[in-house]
Amino acid sequence: MDRKLDKILACVDFSPYSLLTMEYALEFAKGRQTQILVFNVINQSDLRGIEMAAGHFPGCFPSGMTSQEYINRIKEERSGKIKLMIKEHFFDEKSRMSIKIDTGIPYECILNAIETEGIDLVVMANKGRSNLERFLFGSSAEKVFRHSPVPVASVREREKIS
Repeated sequence: MDRKLDKILACVDFSPYSLLTMEYALEFAKGRQTQILVFNVINQSDLRGIEMAAGHFPGCFPSGMTSQEYINRIKEERSGKIKLMIKEHFFDEKSRMSIKIDTGIPYECILNAIETEGIDLVVMANKGRSNLERFLFGSSAEKVFRHSPVPVASVREREKIS
């Protein structure tokens, strides 16, 4: 069976799993003309913290920067980190990769990107930067697995059994 696989969403959060996620996305794309959208989400809870800080401490941002300007700066920094990751580890495949940074609730942004970007496969780690979120709210990965209209590949390191 040869399924259509034109576009893969590789979800990265700069955890140790991010490189592995991109490696798997490229492996799924191997031998095809598949495009890979490297996707990162600035979590809504982080944005609320920024907005609260700006409300309580006017001038807390450099050079009188507004909260939106600060968010734009975070987007630029994250985009730069992803570009560097691509340059250092996936230089030969850079032409098939594009980058998108979104803001909001991670699983909602991922599900929205599936629809708006025409994604055929999602590759993401089942663990990210925080285990606290899973404890309190359930993991973003779990919500994507349950609600995604396309297949989702869960990336994890093989643990050595002693």
